[in-house]
Amino acid sequence: MTDTAEAEFCEYVAARQHALLRTAYLLTGNQHNAEDLLQTALAKAYLAWHKLEDSRQPEAYIRKIMVNEYAGWWRRAWRRNEHTTDELPERPPAGGHPSQHTAYDDRDALWQVVKTLPPRQRATVVLRYYEDLTEAETAQVLGCSIGTVKSQTSRALAQLRDRVNNFHGMEATR
Repeated sequence: MTDTAEAEFCEYVAARQHALLRTAYLLTGNQHNAEDLLQTALAKAYLAWHKLEDSRQPEAYIRKIMVNEYAGWWRRAWRRNEHTTDELPERPPAGGHPSQHTAYDDRDALWQVVKTLPPRQRATVVLRYYEDLTEAETAQVLGCSIGTVKSQTSRALAQLRDRVNNFHGMEATR
């Protein structure tokens, strides 16, 4: 890699690392795994930086690496058997007084449900709704058709609705 290309890569990483880490976190649901995923994606992007046709727009390429790496990690049995937690001890206990219910609780509960989606569906939800990509941009990142993005998103949203409704049904019976 030329000195100029390396400088461009370093400048890009410095400017976009937080946004890319956010995408990695949304895919993995865990800060440590997100950092590993981003590091792997950036290492691969670094090696291919000189091959990028338009190095001014590498975002889709790096996101695609992250999605593919995440899918590969999910397929590995040892990853499925590990269960990390990010539960903070100072969180309020579940089932507190209804007046203590906040929008944060709703977002956190929804995120817990999103993390249960299969990798492909989770990737479409993350890219479409958390990263605010269009269907076409999501299709480009995932390497599939717009129709596949639409169907995966539809299935994911249906599963999310069912799981949230089931959760609220269980809460009402308590």
